[in-house]
Amino acid sequence: MFSKKAEKLEAFIGHNSVFTGDVRTKGTLRVDGTLEGNVEADWLIVGDKGRIKGNATARGIIVGGTIEGNLQAKETVEIKHKGQVLGDISTPKLTVLEGGMLNGRTIMQGQQGRLLSPEGAQGK
Repeated sequence: MFSKKAEKLEAFIGHNSVFTGDVRTKGTLRVDGTLEGNVEADWLIVGDKGRIKGNATARGIIVGGTIEGNLQAKETVEIKHKGQVLGDISTPKLTVLEGGMLNGRTIMQGQQGRLLSPEGAQGK
């Protein structure tokens, strides 16, 4: 999931919890319940049953549940098999696993990629 140097879990919104308001925390925030508000954290993990309605800003974001809002990550965004993002994503690295859903635009900033033509991709 994260490297060993990732920040420790600092905040947790449990399965049967509903929280309304913005959350700003150092370290990792895990959401398994419902959060209506914006999130600012070092790392954000949304569990399979987790739901966020608001924008999120973090170094890294893992989506196992649903986020309705825009995501901005300095390092990575990963959408798991049952994850859903309904909003735009800005990140240098995006992973969407089979079954994951993204309904929005992506902005891949921070990395200079090189596009290959079909001929170049086949080694011609």
